[in-house]
Amino acid sequence: MELYIKHTIVACLITCFSFSQSKINNFLKPSDTLNTSRRNTVVISEASVAALTLIGLNQLWYADYPKSKFHTLNDNSEWLQMDKLGHVYSSYQLGRIGADMLAWSGVRKKDQLIYGSTIGFAFLTVVEVFDGFSEEWGFSWGDMAANAMGTGFYVGQELLWDEQRITLKYSFHQTEYAQLNPEKLGDGLSQEFLKDYNGQTYWLSLNLHSFFKDSKIPKWLNVAFGYGADGMISGNNETDNEAIVYQEPYRQYYFSLDVDLTRIKTESHVLKTVFNIFNVIKIPFPTMEFNDKNGIKLHAIYF
Repeated sequence: MELYIKHTIVACLITCFSFSQSKINNFLKPSDTLNTSRRNTVVISEASVAALTLIGLNQLWYADYPKSKFHTLNDNSEWLQMDKLGHVYSSYQLGRIGADMLAWSGVRKKDQLIYGSTIGFAFLTVVEVFDGFSEEWGFSWGDMAANAMGTGFYVGQELLWDEQRITLKYSFHQTEYAQLNPEKLGDGLSQEFLKDYNGQTYWLSLNLHSFFKDSKIPKWLNVAFGYGADGMISGNNETDNEAIVYQEPYRQYYFSLDVDLTRIKTESHVLKTVFNIFNVIKIPFPTMEFNDKNGIKLHAIYF
């Protein structure tokens, strides 16, 4: 009798789990036609998150620095353009998420591109205006151009191929430079992940099968070309910082393999969603590095 009860409980738990998973799977499945309820939820959610984020930035970040009259700043030569690639990447990924959310609600493709993919550019433009009124920074036309490039890179591929054959990805590893200037490069992994340009790498990840449709190349296999920089302790404009004397900045170029997680075949919309989220990160692989300082350098596994 006791064994029967145990089996009954296990069977009930499995049934409940399967039912719950099925409900989640149906919820995550994109709508074939316009789902007004979903669309309204997406619009309200995105507007709310954007508004709260901007309010948070204004109160928690910009409030620590003195205000000024609106002014511009030419920072195009800073950080060997790593900060500009960060803008391209952010605008691209925010636009991709915006378009995917509208696709989930059944919005037509044209409106996905007009209203979804441009959300990153719109959000980052407001942030740039905040910079313009901050004495610490300034409105950067270089940043604006980078934001436009990120959005254009997403929209252009959708218009040309109706898919993202080339994905922008990101990878990071900790470096020794952050401890030399933690205020600018971050103090601890959570800050360095965003601030330490020495440890960041931005990738163009090309899906091979999408360019060779009739080939037997695995649909998920990508080749990736990366760009990074090293030897940077502070920005070029920070002449008052003694650390700049010890800087030996140089550019790094990478070649590696990658995986397009969104092209792994599965019927589970839960897994598809998980793959879509983590596809912003470059999968660690053996990598070849080229730079002016050390020539060619091989990495067994590169993050």
